[in-house]
Amino acid sequence: MYQYQKTKTYLAQVPEDIKELAEEELKSLGAKETKLTYRGIYFKADKETLYRINYNARLIIRVLAPLISFDCHSDRYLYKTAFNNIRWEDFLKKDSSFFIIANVSNSKIKHSRYAAQRLKDAIADYFNKKFGKRPSVKKENSDIILNLFIRNNRAIISVDTSGGSLHKRGYRVESVEAPMSEVLAAAIIKLSGWRGEVPLYDPFCGSGTILCEAYMVITNTPAAFLREKFGFELLPDYDFNLWQKVKSESNKKIVEVEKGIIAGSDISESAVNAAKKNCSLIDENGRIKIEKKDFRDIKFEKKKIIITNPPYGIRLKTETPIENLYKEIGDFFKRELKGSAAFVYFGNRGLIKKIGLKPSFKKILYNGGLEGRLVKYDIF
Repeated sequence: MYQYQKTKTYLAQVPEDIKELAEEELKSLGAKETKLTYRGIYFKADKETLYRINYNARLIIRVLAPLISFDCHSDRYLYKTAFNNIRWEDFLKKDSSFFIIANVSNSKIKHSRYAAQRLKDAIADYFNKKFGKRPSVKKENSDIILNLFIRNNRAIISVDTSGGSLHKRGYRVESVEAPMSEVLAAAIIKLSGWRGEVPLYDPFCGSGTILCEAYMVITNTPAAFLREKFGFELLPDYDFNLWQKVKSESNKKIVEVEKGIIAGSDISESAVNAAKKNCSLIDENGRIKIEKKDFRDIKFEKKKIIITNPPYGIRLKTETPIENLYKEIGDFFKRELKGSAAFVYFGNRGLIKKIGLKPSFKKILYNGGLEGRLVKYDIF
C-alpha cells in the first residue's frame, strides 16, 4: 500500500494569502483533520471526498497523494528508493507520458531540476529493465504528473490527483493582457460575501474571469465542470463508479439564475468579445450580460454591487492620466452605488488613494507572483 492509502492524508496546495479561506472550503467539502503548512493544507479524506474536492474546490491549486516519504541525503539514494520502492506500473504504462514537478530546499541535493532528472532516470530505468520500453516525458498534457518535494533532506514523492493546476477551469479560451487568476477571482467573490442578493456588475470585465467565477458560484457549477480528466483516475485504487456518483451528485446541484444578475462591460471591443466567448462555455443560456461600454456612461436603475479589477497597464487605452482615471472611477462609485459597495482589486496599490474614497477594508492578495490589494468601498 502507498502512503496515501494507509493514512488517507493528502496535501492541497494553495496560495499562502488565502489559506484560511481554502481550509474553510475543504472542510465544507468533507475534508477532516486539516492542518495548515507553508503554501498548503494537509487533510484526511476518503476516496469520495477526494473526488468531490477535486471537482468542486475553487480556492486550491492541486491535491497531492503521497506515495512514499524517506530520508534523502543524496541523489543516488533518491534514485535507488524511487527505483525499488514504487511499482511504477501501478500508475504508468510503457507507452504513457509523465511529467515531474520538483521542489528542493535546505538539502544536500541542491537543485530542483536535477532532483527531477534523477527521479525521471529511476522511472525510465525501471520500465526499461522490466518491460524493455520506457514511458515518455511530456510537459504539456502528460498522462500523469508526479511531485517531488525535498526539504531538510526529507523527500516525498506524490501523484498529482488533480492532473494539473485546478485554476485552469477550461473556460478561458480567449484572453487579454495580464488576466486575473481564476483562483484569485474566486477568492475575491468569497471575500465579498456576494451570493446573488443584488446584481453583480464588473465595469472593467476584461476577458470575463470575475463574471465566470461569479456565475459558477451562484449557480453551484463545480469549478472543474469543464475538466476532461483528473490525476486520481490513474491511481491504482481508482473507483470509476464512485467518481461518476460524485460527479452526478455535484451536477444535480447546479441551478439556473435570471438573466442580468451577473453583468459586465468594457471599453475594449476585443475584451468584450473575449469575455462573451469565455462566458458562453459555462453559461450556455446567455444569462451573463456583457456589452461594450465606457464606465462613465453606465447608469444603474437598480441597486448593484461592483466587483472589478480596473486596468492599470498595457490595456489602459486612454489619453486620460491614470490618476485622473481612478478619480473618475471613484466619482462613478459615488454617483451610481449609493447604499451599496464596490470591491476593487488593485494590481498597483499606489492607485488606491486616487479613488478618493475611504476604504472599509484592505487585504493583500497575489495575482500570480504579483502583490496586489483587494479594497472594499461602502458607498453611503
